[in-house]
Amino acid sequence: MVRVRGASEHNLRHVDVDVPRDAIVAFTGVSGSGKSSLAFGTIYAEAQRRYLESVAPYARRLIQQGHNPAVEGITGLPPAVALQQRRGAPSSRSTVGTLTTLSNSMRMLFSRAGTYPASAAGSLDSDAFSPNTAAGACPKCSGLGTVHDVTESSLVPDPALSIRDGAIAAWPGAWQGKNLRDILSHLGHDVDVPWRELQRQERDWILFTEEQPVVEITPQRDRVAKPYKGRFWSARSYVLHTLADSASQQMRERVLQYVVTGPCPACAGSGLRPEALAVTFAGRSIAELNGASLGELAEVVRPTAALEHAGTASRAVSSGERSEAAVTIAKDLLARLQVLLDLGLGYLSLDRSTPTLSPGEMQRLRIATQLRSGLFGVVYVLDEPSAGLHPADAEPLLAVLEELKASGNSVFVVEHDMAVVRRSDWVVDVGPQAGDRGGSVLYSGPVPGLAAVAESATRPFLFPDGSPDGTPGGTTAQRTPRPVDRRLRLRGVTRHNLVDLDAEIPLGVLTAVTGVSGSGKSTLVSQVLAETVGRYVHGGPGGGTGSAAEPAVEPAAAAAAPAAAAGTQLGAVEGLEHLDRLIRVDQRPIGRTPRSNLATYTGLFDAVRKLYAATDEARARGYGAGRFSFNVTGGRCETCQGEGFLAVELLFLPGTYGPCPDCHGARYNPETLEVTHRGRSIADVLGMRVETAAEFLADVPAAARSLRTLLEVGLGYLRLGQPATELSGGEAQRIKLATELQRARRGHTLYLLDEPTTGLHPQDVQLLLRQLNRLVDAGNTVVVVEHAMDVVAASDWVIDMGPSGGEAGGRIVCAGTPADVAGCPHSRTAPYLAAALT
Repeated sequence: MVRVRGASEHNLRHVDVDVPRDAIVAFTGVSGSGKSSLAFGTIYAEAQRRYLESVAPYARRLIQQGHNPAVEGITGLPPAVALQQRRGAPSSRSTVGTLTTLSNSMRMLFSRAGTYPASAAGSLDSDAFSPNTAAGACPKCSGLGTVHDVTESSLVPDPALSIRDGAIAAWPGAWQGKNLRDILSHLGHDVDVPWRELQRQERDWILFTEEQPVVEITPQRDRVAKPYKGRFWSARSYVLHTLADSASQQMRERVLQYVVTGPCPACAGSGLRPEALAVTFAGRSIAELNGASLGELAEVVRPTAALEHAGTASRAVSSGERSEAAVTIAKDLLARLQVLLDLGLGYLSLDRSTPTLSPGEMQRLRIATQLRSGLFGVVYVLDEPSAGLHPADAEPLLAVLEELKASGNSVFVVEHDMAVVRRSDWVVDVGPQAGDRGGSVLYSGPVPGLAAVAESATRPFLFPDGSPDGTPGGTTAQRTPRPVDRRLRLRGVTRHNLVDLDAEIPLGVLTAVTGVSGSGKSTLVSQVLAETVGRYVHGGPGGGTGSAAEPAVEPAAAAAAPAAAAGTQLGAVEGLEHLDRLIRVDQRPIGRTPRSNLATYTGLFDAVRKLYAATDEARARGYGAGRFSFNVTGGRCETCQGEGFLAVELLFLPGTYGPCPDCHGARYNPETLEVTHRGRSIADVLGMRVETAAEFLADVPAAARSLRTLLEVGLGYLRLGQPATELSGGEAQRIKLATELQRARRGHTLYLLDEPTTGLHPQDVQLLLRQLNRLVDAGNTVVVVEHAMDVVAASDWVIDMGPSGGEAGGRIVCAGTPADVAGCPHSRTAPYLAAALT
């Protein structure tokens, strides 16, 4: 047993709990109950701290260290590995190959076992096969595989126009454009004939020359003007100069529409040098194999891995495909690929960029890497391993968890999926509610025993019929779907695995888009739909962010109709006139520093500061609203600069935090705290829970409205000043939703949510559904990409994509009401949806 004593991390209430080793243990509870604080903040953090104590002090300085958990003691704790939910790294250089380190094996395979051309001077080092190294990167695109440039068609969209009539659309308008035309006329070019009638050599010089001739121009105007020296810029030079040097975002956005992004012509998009691309294995280059599906790649290396009589590798031989080195590398590569195939990821390719992966795909890739590590006696702490997974994809994941346990390890999962909890050996239920009302272990034992714990919020969802051996069923009340009157129609959509797809999105209802991982759901909703509507509504690619504190994206050059984003081919679009606003609500943090908190993000703190500035004491002292901000000099405590705590850096030990010795965590100086409203200082207000503050500020309309919506989404337990860094992803998303609800106006907004139930307990899912239905009842459209069948069953319309992932997906298998899709014979979602509807 792992025995935890006196755990007080975050909201944990001096918890004592025993957790078995060599078992799959599920940590359950509502969002914010403290289950992650117990599993990650206490058990994993303490295991990591103990490991780092064994590292030499000098080396310890080079390692990013965690915090010391607030716990009296833990015994029986093995080494631990944490696999937490994270989005893909925001770098196009990070790929499936680099994340799994399979790209290292591929580079070694081509370096040591590839077939070299007769002209090759010798074997290449493995670095020569990487686009991320100086030895391997294509010199034209620096290894990115794409280039950004302009073409004649992008600079001159209408060749029937003359230069005087604006044929070169990329050039500036007003006086600058006239200046360039006058210079061309002075240089002898005809600016009055249609562009297409100019000679090719002349057109190329005007658009692409690097020359910048300076000529004397005499303005031809009604009034007399002095001659001046004018400098010519080609259209290409003007565009690139504006992008590189202009301080105006509007000007950069304007010229960006004339830039074309495409594969690098030198390396055909591979990012590699020609000498690396000339080396082959099984008749294919490394770029071709990196672009193949993992399933196809496994079949390519399988014959080499099965060779029984291999030769000795030699630099004198042009091909090493039948050498001992080839067999050794191919066997290891095949074994690692097989793990990914078993997890249902065979549709991915090694060159797939990680920012395009879903959290579920990222999680499974990390699990696969750990599974091949062969560790024994380790505690694996996983954060919702089923998140982002279709129920059909969860089955192989459960098999992997069982394999980790069978290998002599312990598996601790923070989980909301009741199917995973039912398959666990042990459950630790934390609650009963969230925040200050949670933090207690209600039950720790075999799963059936939780049926007897009446105060557990998990019990009714784990045992819908009230018995420990009850079969799982639906927990969503049945209702009649809303009728569909209007639709948004997208024709001929091509992007990623969507090929010439026609899709119809009902308006004025709640629509769930379902399908297995990799079927194209997020591509359709979060990319194509968001970009198309965003360009129409906002003049920009993505629309608003669902936050009062974050403005919508900068409008691009005003476009009368939406334009397809880079990489997207889109035919006709119908129904956009029914929408006038786009909001995307996601689970990204509302802030990355403790200075960002619930009160500042929602905007209600502005009303609180004005309230205190309007008191008699504040007016007598000359205090304005700025005096009550902890972010600026004046009212804040200067010792901690308004943070309320001080960081103590220890040279060879993890840093620690402590309350500020002057303000004791209040954030303000004593003079500011002397100003009170109804006997409470502004620091007292920041320390209030939402439910308490709702009563205290009931007579402040702006604040009361925000607090009311926070209560409606189930966040009454949070403190107003709770740092954003302490909030879970589910809490962050509900704060964004509440912020949007408090300003929601009737009609015509499209809300897009990608897997909104990630990180939410089934009880919290019911609250989320209630708020989404509020938005629809106000005349808006809500589209969710979702795997939780309770949400799908409660939707008005379902679009099921598939039938599988990757190239085998990208199609709409069936669409209709939940009952219609539940009866679809070709849908992999149908049986799970049917179970939720019963």
